[in-house]
Order: sequence, then structure tokens, then C-alpha cells
Amino acid sequence: MIGDKKVLYSAMQATGGLHIGNYFGALHNWVNLSDEYECFFAVADLHALTIRREPAELRKSARDVLMMYMAAGLDPEKNCLYYQSSVPAHAELAWIMGCFTYLGELNRMTQFKDKSAKHADNINAGLLTYPVLMACDILLYQADAVPVGDDQRQHLELTRDIAERFNGIYGDVFTIPEAYIGKTGARIMSLADPSKKMSKSDENQNSVVYVLDDKDTIIRKFKRAITDSDTSIVYREDKPGIMNLMDIYSVASGKSIEEIEREFDQKGYGEFKLAVGETVADVLAPIRERFEQLSKDKAYVDSIIKNNGEKAAYFAEKTLRKVQKKIGLPERIR
Repeated sequence: MIGDKKVLYSAMQATGGLHIGNYFGALHNWVNLSDEYECFFAVADLHALTIRREPAELRKSARDVLMMYMAAGLDPEKNCLYYQSSVPAHAELAWIMGCFTYLGELNRMTQFKDKSAKHADNINAGLLTYPVLMACDILLYQADAVPVGDDQRQHLELTRDIAERFNGIYGDVFTIPEAYIGKTGARIMSLADPSKKMSKSDENQNSVVYVLDDKDTIIRKFKRAITDSDTSIVYREDKPGIMNLMDIYSVASGKSIEEIEREFDQKGYGEFKLAVGETVADVLAPIRERFEQLSKDKAYVDSIIKNNGEKAAYFAEKTLRKVQKKIGLPERIR
């Protein structure tokens, strides 16, 4: 709790451009949360290190994600938008809390298994201990709420388990975070394979629509989206490609699935795909424009990075010092 507001924490990795799954599934909904919560939204550049990256690419990706936050409507005066790596307390607390996390708990994490399979040539310790750092991201700010998708629920449960274990030994040090259940974000699937989530790591770039794609590119990608041999635009389990396009159109237009079925009754896939592409492009156009403006204003963006980083560090250090004192580490002489 900060003042009279509860704290909400979330983050996105600094790994390439954000796509419409990131936007409609999370970022779009974050914008409305700052009136209700004290919000910390990190660019998770430390998490991005589990995969080898070119240094210049990582720096650019981190800055782009931060600017995307602002371009999408997150006010850096109301929300704390910062680089994870600019707050040393994240890494310091991760070592301490790693000593309160059991190896069996980490071995059960499904994302470790998935990522190990994807990156068999680089199964590093960071892939295994990733959930501990994620837990510390949340616990440092005494977060009351964390927006999570289905693939992150296991990590939040581990966060709660670690915090309760620590509190059980040392008293009420950490707030036990709850999953934020708000407006459901759309689960956006690949345009090339609707059985998989849209992913920026997909080798087929036609399967991914990026927030910064131009209108022609967006429409072209939707025109190539996988559907089926039928021609009816109805929301049915045996039509996953059409279901995905209807979900995207629904969240972009604000129309219900029933309204979409009526709108495109007796119309073909070509007309429907064009409508989806144009609607998505229209939603993203002002974000792309604002992003370009921010890209040209280095001094302003630098000031946000500095000021928000200092704000995040202030709150994180308060928690870290409390933890260090509880476990018996010497007081720092500053």
C-alpha cells in the first residue's frame, strides 16, 4: 500500500518489438489501472539475458519497450515505468530469496521445461532461477496485485509460496500478492498456426502483427492468415483460425462476437480479413505516431528513465533493507 492505493506490478521482457498479443492482452488494459492502483511497470531486461542477445539490440529493445508503454498511454507521472536493471535490489533480493526456494519447486516450472526445449544449446542456470527473480520483482514493491495470464499463474503461486515461507520465519515482511482479475485480455494466437500463441520469436513473421507495423503490412498479414475451407464466419471450436480473427476484431472494435457474426453473415473471408486488418491498423496508428515522436525526443525519454528509475529504487531499497536486517546481514554504512 502506498498512500491510500494498493500496489500493482507487472513487466514485459525487453526482447524485440511488442506485438498485438502484448498490446491487446496486457498493455491496453494497464492504461486504466493507474487510477485505481499505484502501478509499477518494468522493462524486464534482466530476464531477457537468459537468451544470448547482441548488446546493442538489447539496449534498443529495452528503450523501445519503455517508449511503447508511454506511446500506448501509460503516463510516466502517474505510473513508475523503469528498467529492471537500473534497480540493483532486484538482483540482490533474488540471491537472498533463492536461498528460500527449493530446487524441486523450480524443476516443476513448466516454462523452464518449455524454454529448455526451445534453447537446448543454452540451458543456463538463469532459465531455472528465472522464477525467483520474477518473484523478487513483485515482492520488492510490496505488490498487492499482479496481472497474470494462464502461463504466469504458476510463477505467481511460487511467489506467494516463497513470501509466505519467509514471513513464516521472520514475520510479516512481504505483502502476499493476489492475481489481478480485471477485464480479460484477448488471447491472441498466431496468424499462421492458431493452435499457438502469437510470439515475436516465431520464425514466420507473417504470423505476428507488431504494434509498429505500418497499415499495408498489417493488412497484408491478415489477408494471409490461416482460416479453413469453409466460408461461414461463426465462432466455433472447429474453426480456430476464424475464432482467432474474431477475437482480434472484437477487442480492436469493441464489438461482441454475436455482433460480428451478424455483421459478416453471408460475407466471405476476404472481406472479413480486410475489415480485421483495417480496424487493427486504425487502433495502432496513434500509438505508432506517438512512438515516433518519443523516438525523436531523447532528452525527455532519458529524463523519464532517470526519474522513474530513482522512484523504483527508493521503494525497492526500503524492502531490501528490511529483508537484510531480518536475516542478519550487517547494516550498510552509506
